[in-house]
Amino acid sequence: MEIKQLLYFITLVNEGNITAAAKKLHIAQPALSNHLKGLEEEVGIKLFNRGARNITLTQAGEILFNKANNIIELKNSIKKELEDTKIGIKGTLKIGIISAIEADMLEKYFLRFHKKYEKIKYEIYEGITPEIINLLKAGVIEIGIVRTPFESTGLNTIYMKSEPMIAAYNTDYDLDSLQNTISIRELEKKPLIIYRRFKDVVLTAFQREEINPDILCINDDSRTSLLWANAGLGIAIVPMSSKGLVMANNLKYKIIDNQALFTQNAVITLEGGDLSTIAKNFLKETNILT
Repeated sequence: MEIKQLLYFITLVNEGNITAAAKKLHIAQPALSNHLKGLEEEVGIKLFNRGARNITLTQAGEILFNKANNIIELKNSIKKELEDTKIGIKGTLKIGIISAIEADMLEKYFLRFHKKYEKIKYEIYEGITPEIINLLKAGVIEIGIVRTPFESTGLNTIYMKSEPMIAAYNTDYDLDSLQNTISIRELEKKPLIIYRRFKDVVLTAFQREEINPDILCINDDSRTSLLWANAGLGIAIVPMSSKGLVMANNLKYKIIDNQALFTQNAVITLEGGDLSTIAKNFLKETNILT
């Protein structure tokens, strides 16, 4: 039983007679009659009651008509879904993102993309930069949003705007009275909570000012730093793009004016990798490639 036979059968039922159906299908009446006769012979049961002008369906014909419609709809649905996937308007975007992402990045990239490609679904993998890079190299994700510093060998890297670090705190630590922007020296002798990946960067920046920092806690996630700061345990040093999390935790913050503490988010893909149409559309529509 072929799809074409079912389509002919459905057309005949909808048109009511061989003449109208043949005209609709742009084939000769004898050819259509032979196709339908072959269909009856294949299923081994009478499908039509042929009248003088119109045909009516037998009980078996009614069953086949309903099933045939379902099959044709499924066929069209499969074809449409495959076409949508090919041109990148349907499917799943698998992307890795560092945990501390600013809310406006969500709006700038994902909201804009979703408005144009509403059928796209998302699998988001969150983690620290090395974890995101490992997921990319393992083929689990196609795109990663990470933060410097990282080893870029084997990666296509698009760097975003450089941003400063901020000192986020709950307890005053004599910071409230200072300007919105502070120097490293104003953090001297204050309990600091830092993200392990930034340990060397932070220590180097303090050493250049000949200051020995008071490191209270070193951890593996900026969210942990902010939780500790929220508990009043110390001052978290985190990237400016964590500002949304800072505000969500009702923390206060000061911008640290020191070039050594500037970092960048970056969008990475695998060098030499074959991106899906969905991933290419995401990079294009969000202007990441421009």
